[in-house]
Amino acid sequence: MAKKTEAAFKEDDFVVYPTHGVGRILGTETREISGTTIEMLVVRFEHDRMTLRVPMEKARSLGLRTLSSKKQMEQAITTLQGKARVRRTMWSRRAQEYETKIKSGDPVSIAEVVRDLHRRTNQSEQSYSERQMYQAALERLAREFAAIEKIDQEAAAMRLEDLMDVA
Repeated sequence: MAKKTEAAFKEDDFVVYPTHGVGRILGTETREISGTTIEMLVVRFEHDRMTLRVPMEKARSLGLRTLSSKKQMEQAITTLQGKARVRRTMWSRRAQEYETKIKSGDPVSIAEVVRDLHRRTNQSEQSYSERQMYQAALERLAREFAAIEKIDQEAAAMRLEDLMDVA
């Protein structure tokens, strides 16, 4: 079982961890914890200046995954270009739902948040917390899009916003 997981994650590959977004695998290391030897995957999240060590056998169950395929990202972009779902529920409830979608790590769910919170110039002002949530979702989606397209994050974010403005 552990060998199968090792084959899925290779050094220098980009991976997505649901709560932190896109990171790069630095390699593996063995640690002894409470008398048990554990093989750890070392993942660097450059944007957060953070290194995470994930036990190999728990990597999948913790939601660590390889980058989305181009086809999966196309689905997210299609979602981005769709019509925003404006719900009249209280912001606190919507914010909770949006936060859950962002932390899911699923590009289509994150795209829904970006789409629903995106404001065109002719629309009403956003509250501070809506802008923060929008930025968080856009950054998360842009990091994965950038890694897939092999461009920098700013260019990816601009391209995603352009795609929404055209739609």
